[in-house]
Order: sequence, then C-alpha cells, then structure tokens
Amino acid sequence: MTDNQFEKIKHVNEYGAEYWKARELARTLEYSDFGNFENVIKKAMTACKNSNQAVEDHFGEATEMVKIGLEVKRGFPSYHLSRYACYLIVQNADPKKEVVALGQTYFAFQTRRQEEADQRLEDKKRVVLRGEMKTHNKKLAKAAGEAGVVNYGVFQNYGYLGLYGGLGQKEIHSKKGLKKSQKILDHMGSEELAANLFRTTQTEAKLKRENVQGQENASRTHNQVGKKVRKTIKALGGTMPEELPVTDSVKKAEKRLGSDDLEVFPEKFDE
Repeated sequence: MTDNQFEKIKHVNEYGAEYWKARELARTLEYSDFGNFENVIKKAMTACKNSNQAVEDHFGEATEMVKIGLEVKRGFPSYHLSRYACYLIVQNADPKKEVVALGQTYFAFQTRRQEEADQRLEDKKRVVLRGEMKTHNKKLAKAAGEAGVVNYGVFQNYGYLGLYGGLGQKEIHSKKGLKKSQKILDHMGSEELAANLFRTTQTEAKLKRENVQGQENASRTHNQVGKKVRKTIKALGGTMPEELPVTDSVKKAEKRLGSDDLEVFPEKFDE
C-alpha cells in the first residue's frame, strides 16, 4: 500500500473541485464495517467544527453506489469529503493501521500544499484590490470635489458609517485592534476590500448620475450607498465587514508574492 492509493480514489466534480467518497476511503483505510468508520467521520466533524470551519463545506451528504452482487449495485448513504475532511479523518482513524499512517502523511502534505496555494491566491487578490481601492478613491475624491464637498474626511467617514453599521474610521480602527500608524485598508482581506471597492465605485457613479451637490447631500449619498452594500452582504448571508478578521500588511503580501507574480501593484497605498 502506498499513498498513491489515496490519489487513485480522488474524484473531481464539474466545478473542478476535488473530493473523496467516504465508502471508498473506508475501504482504502481497511475499515470493513462502515458503521465503525462513521464513528471516525463524526469525530472528524467535531474537529472541523472546533476549528471554526463549516462542517457542510467539507462533509457533504451523498449516496454512493455499492456493489452487493456480481452485477448488482445499490445506493447507500455516504459523504463526499474535501481534502481537509480526509485529513481530519485520518487523524482520528486507528493509528495502528499502517495505511492510516500513510494517509496521515499524504493528506497532511497535500493539505499544507493547498493552504499555501490558497494563501498565494488571497495575497494576489488583496494586492490587486488594494491597488483598485487607491485608484477609485482618487476618482471618488474628484467626484466629491465636483459635487462641492469641502471636507473630504467627513464625507469619507459617512461611507464607512453606512457600510460598517454605524462605525466610523476611528471606531473601525479601534475594533480591528490596529495601531495608530496602520491604515485600515492595508489590513483588510480580499472580501472586505471588495465590499469597500463596491461602496466606492457605486458612490462615485451615483454622485455623477444624480448630479448630487453640496457637502451634506454628498455625505448622505455616500452613507446610503454604504448601507445598501451592507444590506446586500446580509441578504447573501455574508459576514459583516467589521467582523471580518484583520490580516497582515498588504506590503507583506506583496513580498510573499515576489515581483514575478505581480502584474498590478501600486508603489504607495493611500486611504
């Protein structure tokens, strides 16, 4: 038995996502009784929940066709398992089995490799979105100026108040636990940056489309757009931006990627 056995039973769905069938994995791990293997799956589910991962994202209920005769197959309850789910399963399986040790090595290595790939992708998204924020903040500032905004800081804060449920820049900075020298946008993940980019682009468009004039009207418009974006996030079941985790500096993401991976990266980020 080699770790190649785990690669052989890997499946890929129509979206390109890999998964393993629980009953096939049970046989590979030398569990003749699927009932006993289900106990291992349940332990893995608990571990998944305790690691703040959504169990349903990694353990999908499914029906697996099992051969019960020479030419007869029947559907039995099973699971479609992510690589992470398999990793948790082999960590909770019988350690006395040699094949379980092989599985632990295989899935630990592959899971780590996937984590590194995911981190790289997140870094790329953050870098690009942060650059877009710089560009569109300049465009928003220009649109605000044309609308008669005199105090841009107040105007900008109204947008944050709308998107962050009544929290302004100072409150967001405090809630995120950032130092005085650290800029909010530099420590946002891609999800939070995307929400703020949408707020920025839509406010700019609305100011121009409706020919909004005056500091008060422009600030109110920015606040309304922020609230609309927040409402959309809530309707989609997303996490409110003030509850999203703080990340390390986007400059560190740039360094991790290196120049070969960066097609767009501004020399300096501004709020």
